[in-house]
Amino acid sequence: MDARVIFALSLAILFFYGAHSATFTFINNCPYTVWPGTLTGGGAQLSSTGFELASKASSTLDVPAPWSGRFWGRTQCAYTSGNFQCATADCGSGQITCNGAGAIPPASLIELTLAANGGKDFYDVSLVEGFNLPLSITPQGGLGGCSATSCPANINTACPQELQIKGSDGGVIACKSACLAFNRPEYCCTGAYGSPDTCHPTQYSKIFKGQCPQAYSYAFDDKSSTFTCSGGPNYLITFCP
Repeated sequence: MDARVIFALSLAILFFYGAHSATFTFINNCPYTVWPGTLTGGGAQLSSTGFELASKASSTLDVPAPWSGRFWGRTQCAYTSGNFQCATADCGSGQITCNGAGAIPPASLIELTLAANGGKDFYDVSLVEGFNLPLSITPQGGLGGCSATSCPANINTACPQELQIKGSDGGVIACKSACLAFNRPEYCCTGAYGSPDTCHPTQYSKIFKGQCPQAYSYAFDDKSSTFTCSGGPNYLITFCP
C-alpha cells in the first residue's frame, strides 16, 4: 500500500478514536485547599498531572478517550527546602505536578476507564489503598445507569488506632488500609488469598465499607463498587461532597 494512503488511514483512525474527549470538572467543597493529582494508566498523558484547588474553587480538565487512570486529592501541602510535599497522598515528585507518579498511600482514589466513541465507561471510588479525604464522581449526561458514586464520610474520625496517621497537631489526617498497616496476605488479597473465593472482607475493610458503602473496601469488592456509563458523558469530581 502507498505510504501516503497508509498515512491518511492512520490519521483517520486517530481522528476516529480520539474524537471524543470528556470534560472533568473538579470542585473543592472542603474547608481547606486540596491539590488534585492525576495518573494516566493507559491513553494520552493529560495536560495536567497536578494542580492547586482552593476551598470552594473549581477547575476543568479535558480527558481524551480512550483513557484509563486515577484521580485523587493531596492535603496539607507546602514547599519545604524547595521541594513541594504533602502530608497525605503525596506523589513524591517534589512539585505540584506529579509527572507520572501515583499517590503514596493512604489515599482515597477515583479510578476510571474512559471508552472511545461513547462506549461503556467504568469508574469507582477506591479505599483499597486507604483513605485521606471524602470524594465523589458524578457522570454528567450519558446513557445506561450513570449513577454517581462516592465516599462522603470522613473515615478518619472512625479509623482504628492501629491504622491512624496523625498530623503535627496530633489529629488523624489519614487512615491506612490493613494491607498497608500489616502487610499480610489475608489483608492484601495476595498469595493463597489472591482470588475472590479466598479473600473476603475483614474487620478492617468492614469499617471502611460501613462508612462508605459504595466504595471499594478491599481488592475484590466489585459487586457493589463498580459503576458504568455509556454515551460519552462528562464527569464531576467533588472533594468533600
